[in-house]
Amino acid sequence: MDMLPRPSRRRSGARSGRTAPPRRPRLPPAKVKLPRVLELLQAALLGVVQGLTEFLPVSSSGHLLLAQQFLGVDQERFGLPFDAAIQSGTLLAVVSFFWRDFLGMARALLRPARRAGAAEDPDRRMAFLILAATVPAGIFGFFFEDVLAGPTVRSPWVVVFNLVLVGALFLVAEAAGGKDRGMEKLGFTGALAVGLAQASALVPGVSRSGATIAMGLFLGLRREEAARFSFLMSVPIIAIAAGFSLAKAIVGGMDAHEAVIFGLGIASSAAVGYLAIRFLLGFLRHHGLTVFAIYRFALAAVVAVALLA
Repeated sequence: MDMLPRPSRRRSGARSGRTAPPRRPRLPPAKVKLPRVLELLQAALLGVVQGLTEFLPVSSSGHLLLAQQFLGVDQERFGLPFDAAIQSGTLLAVVSFFWRDFLGMARALLRPARRAGAAEDPDRRMAFLILAATVPAGIFGFFFEDVLAGPTVRSPWVVVFNLVLVGALFLVAEAAGGKDRGMEKLGFTGALAVGLAQASALVPGVSRSGATIAMGLFLGLRREEAARFSFLMSVPIIAIAAGFSLAKAIVGGMDAHEAVIFGLGIASSAAVGYLAIRFLLGFLRHHGLTVFAIYRFALAAVVAVALLA
């Protein structure tokens, strides 16, 4: 004979006279916020890398590219617009460090050109040398922007090659030239030559400061004078490139978190960049570029091994 089904022992809260306890609201797990925290940390670290390597002759773009590769950062957040943002941080570093020089140049340019002694004014002359040195990089960046942003040019192997190539140029530059000339001996042809060196640094791994300082040494400038001119002439090209890329990023839309990421990167690159300028000017009074050449060779070897592994 079939057995009748037994009534269930479970009773609802309404039938038993009991009310079910209210459910506690679930808090979001901590790991939801972790990616945002990591992005802020990555932004600060990339700003430090930019501030340090923009002025030390070791290639800021190369180090940024390698840091982004090995940190596994999100290229949507940390692409070229972010690179431009942290470059604006180094722009703040240069302007704040050399503000007296820029103030003197601004005053010299505002004086009437026909005024007696205007042509011999060193501040006015420096301003025109900087403008002349800016032309090659401006032309090169304008016509080859898409190529420079492409995956071929931004390949880690391109960085490795340029680390070695420019490191070798450092050794040649140290062995050549008298390195005893001041800025008063640099003409407009020499400024254009330094500008061409700056244009070559649009390719990752070259180093803008390294290429321009090395060219200054080839022209016979003292190391400290070559570095000083390299830093001063960086302002127009960084301002143009960073301003253009930031404008595109802002027009494209930016949420509050992205704004914080950009701001943190700018602040860290500005602070570290200021210290890097102070260090390098003092270092080059008594030392050459050989130690930076050795560093570039070592870094290229480490990266090549990592890429082949």
